[in-house]
Amino acid sequence: MTGHMKTKILIVAYPTQGHINPSLRFANRLVKLNVDVTYCTSVSVIRRIDIQSTHHGLTFVPFSDGNDNGIQPTTIWQQFFLDFSTNGASAVAEIISSAATAGQPFDHVVYSSGVPWAAKVANAHGLESSLLWCQAAIVLNIYYYYFNGYQDLISCNNNNPTFPIDLPGLPSLTIADLPSFMLPSCLKEHKFILEFMKDHVDVLKISPRILVNTFDELEVEAMKAIEKLVVLPVGPLVPSEFLDGNGLSYDSIGCDLFEKPVEDYIKWLNAKQKSSVVYVSFGSLATLSIEQVEEMASGLVESGRPFLWVIRDGDQVGKLSKIEELKKQGMIVSWCSQVEVLTHEAIGCFVMHGGWNSTVEALVAGVPTVVFSQWSDQAINAKMIEDVWKTGVKVKRREGDGMVERKEIKRCVQMVMEDEEMRRNAEKWRELARQALGNGGSSAVNLQAFVDDVQDKTIIYKNGQDEHVKKGFESQES
Repeated sequence: MTGHMKTKILIVAYPTQGHINPSLRFANRLVKLNVDVTYCTSVSVIRRIDIQSTHHGLTFVPFSDGNDNGIQPTTIWQQFFLDFSTNGASAVAEIISSAATAGQPFDHVVYSSGVPWAAKVANAHGLESSLLWCQAAIVLNIYYYYFNGYQDLISCNNNNPTFPIDLPGLPSLTIADLPSFMLPSCLKEHKFILEFMKDHVDVLKISPRILVNTFDELEVEAMKAIEKLVVLPVGPLVPSEFLDGNGLSYDSIGCDLFEKPVEDYIKWLNAKQKSSVVYVSFGSLATLSIEQVEEMASGLVESGRPFLWVIRDGDQVGKLSKIEELKKQGMIVSWCSQVEVLTHEAIGCFVMHGGWNSTVEALVAGVPTVVFSQWSDQAINAKMIEDVWKTGVKVKRREGDGMVERKEIKRCVQMVMEDEEMRRNAEKWRELARQALGNGGSSAVNLQAFVDDVQDKTIIYKNGQDEHVKKGFESQES
């Protein structure tokens, strides 16, 4: 590559909120390092990105995944995955070929979690690739171990939630802490996801480098657990508003896959005392049963504290029996800017599902949490929050039906709002996260090393020695 030409990187992202926002922020940081970035995902997502506010140097290339209005209620997840994989693989192959034909070839492909096929497509075109992992590093390690020697141990004991699972280099875990796809309680329509994760682990043999939305200090053990993988933490991949107080600024491009009604929750928060409000939100995919929503409502009322609660389903709000009492004590909205809310000084605690983006955002905002995990990686995130980072608690479920009762919600909220040590820990992690992204910080250094590495066409192995990799990988079927 000639000296004056920009490095060209193609990013392929899975089209759900939890993958789009971190991968967009990653793209933005690459552009700041003078990389020419092409961002590729479904038409339905690109339509919702405010392209006017994004950087020059970031090009959007949408493709039809067969579900151009987004995931339909009638589309089962497995079919959606299949459509996205099939249509995506041929679209990405075409994008790579066209760029090469036009004399402007890509130097590297970065693919988000959920898109393992992109590594095969890149390899078939003689391009190296890196995985942008949008969950915690420990979650990737668990999947890696599951498919490399531990599947039988886990499968034989997965009906016993308290059975201890000791994986090399990781904290002590139990069956209950593992990703939900490994458990018998996993919904039938989600069973296929475990096979999909196997694809992720398998393609790491093509390219063992993983860029993770985390930072060194947060997951020290997980970074070093598997020697065969090159793990580079480049996070936290959060909007600029979280970082402005530290003199850091990254443009806050992002995408919200939901409508944004105008509800003046900030005015409402402004009238509240510092650290007095409980913020409640369960992410973009989780939906609680009406019975569980009622228990949550009662627990919040009984906690006696003001709350801001995001409930996307208007029908559920209409069915709540305590609606008048709730409106006196708190505010219910169908959408809010999580960045604006978490960085508001009135917020004292975040009741959440434990998705990785929300977990990282809470850590960077320095807000302690109550974790009510639902599925996927959320149980392990909850464990890390309670036992390792010590910035919150996880709720205890009722035996039999798994319901979280009102008295448990009240207990957890009061505990987190009143615990000074948790608050101090949350503030400690906030500072460490900001340092990681600052000049000379671990994540800033790792990101620059990745860019330099793509330019130099080398892979830096963990032993600190450079090993030049020939581009003549055996071409795999894409």
